[in-house]
Amino acid sequence: MDDPLPPAETLRAALAGLLDGLPARQAAGAVERLIASYRGATPTDAPILRDRADVAAYAAYRMPATFEAVRSALEAFADAVPEWVPAGHVDVGGGTGAATWAVSATWAGARPVTVLDWAEPALALGREIAAANPALRDVRWQRSRIGAELALDSTDLVTVSYVLNELAVPDRARLVDAAAGAARAVVIVEPGTPDGYARVIEARDRLIAAGFHVAAPCPHSAACPIVPGEDWCHFSARVSRSSLHRQVKGGSLAYEDEKFSYVAATRVPVAPAPSRVVRRPQIRKGQVLLDLCEADEALRRTTVTKRHGDLYKAARDADWGDAWPPYTAPA
Repeated sequence: MDDPLPPAETLRAALAGLLDGLPARQAAGAVERLIASYRGATPTDAPILRDRADVAAYAAYRMPATFEAVRSALEAFADAVPEWVPAGHVDVGGGTGAATWAVSATWAGARPVTVLDWAEPALALGREIAAANPALRDVRWQRSRIGAELALDSTDLVTVSYVLNELAVPDRARLVDAAAGAARAVVIVEPGTPDGYARVIEARDRLIAAGFHVAAPCPHSAACPIVPGEDWCHFSARVSRSSLHRQVKGGSLAYEDEKFSYVAATRVPVAPAPSRVVRRPQIRKGQVLLDLCEADEALRRTTVTKRHGDLYKAARDADWGDAWPPYTAPA
């Protein structure tokens, strides 16, 4: 029997041909409207994904980017809790299920999963796509309004990705509190914008107040050292561009970088990174400049040179968002 494809490739294969029969102009128009909705500052009280055409456009255009962003956050979280594997997962506002795919890519094996969303067309398509992934064939796809009245069953892991921007401020707080009350671990991902970062910090503060420890990206659970209004913490995940991406955005590159902000926090013991690379490393002749968020609640730039031997080689391979120094690096 052939080995199964990795989840990322399986997802791409499942999404291939999803827009067959949908006129290209209609698909592009749906994508442009969805982009405006998701990036807008006005919360909505109705599902953004209205029908099959909307959902197909969203899945083909946004699902790979959401998957890569959430997977990046989950991998950083898994590094901080290497002995822990979630026995259950609830994906709040999960739509077509990108975060469920990311969880299955991070921790092998099947587990009870519930995807909550208020857009029935998104849930239906998510169920259809998930049939390609054996770990997701028994997922419960449940229609639920994501707001003040949301009730969550106890579980190990709750993910909330690209959802807080759709909610009014009081509903954001209630959602984070509900997640903290139901789960042993909560991972929240938002767009990598100043506003997205601000929402993540609000959620981070509430999780810490509820007794959670930050596992990633921060190397500590103290206050963020970034001065509000001067900068924001965000990271980048590379995403292969589909033909729909190129049609909507133009350009010829085969990829784009999805910028995202996130927090991963848990009640289980954590071993966060000693520090985190918070900007793209600058490689110069004989040296690498790393901008780090460090465990003493400070932001610092570190210069690693050839004199540092293996650490210099590691610095040349370091990427934005990585732990530093690598766990395998010599002391």
